[in-house]
Amino acid sequence: MQKYWGAILALIVITACKEKKEVNSLVGKGEIKKVEKVEVKQFGFNFENFKVHKDTVRSGDSFGELMLQNHVEYPKIYKISQEYKDTFDVRKIRVGKSYTILKSKDTLEAAQVFIYENDRINYTVVDLRDSVIAYTDKKEVKYIERVAAGIIESSLSEAILDQGIDYNVTNNLSEVYAWTIDFFRLQKGDKFKVIYKEKYINDSIYAGAGPIESAFFEHNGRPIYAFAYESDSLKNIVDYFDEEANNLRRTFLRAPVKFSRISSKYNLKRRIKYYGYKLRPHKGTDYAAPIGTPIMATADGTITESTRRGGNGKYVKIRHNGTYSTQYLHMKNQNVKKGQFVRQGDVIGWIGMTGNTGGPHVCYRFWRNGSQVDPLKEKLPQAEPLAEELRADYFDFISAKKIQLDKAAYPKKVEEELVISNQENAATKN
Repeated sequence: MQKYWGAILALIVITACKEKKEVNSLVGKGEIKKVEKVEVKQFGFNFENFKVHKDTVRSGDSFGELMLQNHVEYPKIYKISQEYKDTFDVRKIRVGKSYTILKSKDTLEAAQVFIYENDRINYTVVDLRDSVIAYTDKKEVKYIERVAAGIIESSLSEAILDQGIDYNVTNNLSEVYAWTIDFFRLQKGDKFKVIYKEKYINDSIYAGAGPIESAFFEHNGRPIYAFAYESDSLKNIVDYFDEEANNLRRTFLRAPVKFSRISSKYNLKRRIKYYGYKLRPHKGTDYAAPIGTPIMATADGTITESTRRGGNGKYVKIRHNGTYSTQYLHMKNQNVKKGQFVRQGDVIGWIGMTGNTGGPHVCYRFWRNGSQVDPLKEKLPQAEPLAEELRADYFDFISAKKIQLDKAAYPKKVEEELVISNQENAATKN
């Protein structure tokens, strides 16, 4: 019996060896290709070479503590904190941000690499192996063009969300048309079309919307096109122009706060009950918004004051040129310093209640030639027009984009409902 089983075992071994030789022979002839294991990298590292720990920053966490818990020596932690402040400020890691620690596979499991995700795309690597280094990098991003159109029934944001569009496109669209359309007074039936690119990581993970490339907005029956165009290649300045090459931007923004409401207008004849109805002129325009809402510089300029004084509370004043200056009162905190140059739209502080104020708002004051005036009644100058020598290139650049916008279709159901509504309104008037 033992001889019988021994013979079977020998036969199996001989067969297996023969098959292996045949496969090797075929591989040698190129008839069968060897399947090599593909190395998959994340953040530029092969995770199979490490023990991987993924987590998010929690309240009370610090970079130093995280490293000490993972057996990193203090001199390395100190070197990162002192020599790489510009690349990775260890004091500014934020609660909720994701991080990954790549540890050694030995029994110590010491941290070899720390990866901090600044946002969905950008990340910082602290390589603790050998000589310590830190650097920033980006995930590979795929851009997909998106064309969308909508008809406003109640608000722009609702019309945007109804199309399954990123809410940030609402802000982007309002910024493009900030000087030509009053978004607090949109009408039912106003229409928009927009072309932009959506960002995806690993082909499937949505990472946000890019800037608007071209748009169309019909407000109160008035059509306004907008095309992004680099008007100054040396300074990388991109502005939005209409189909006739007119700049849509003005020198000043309409308001220093997005989507706020005017709680008190400029009024030189204002009388207040609290002060016995005595004449107390209001030389500013108050924009009410929740505490912490960003306050923007309404135009380019240099900060001449960033301080706190009396009833003004914390405030910032900007000199824009020899004619215009603006001031922003009652801030929670300032975000700029005296002498600093700011661009239109930069956040210079946040809504607060410092100084004499009955509620959270910013009092926006506007000077022309040294005298305070009402910005809502000022005929503000337009931004620099598109240079004559660039116009031919611009018209060629926008031709295909305009056709693409014109072909974009509005949602059928909403458009049909709007036609019926207009017909009913016309019948009622008759």
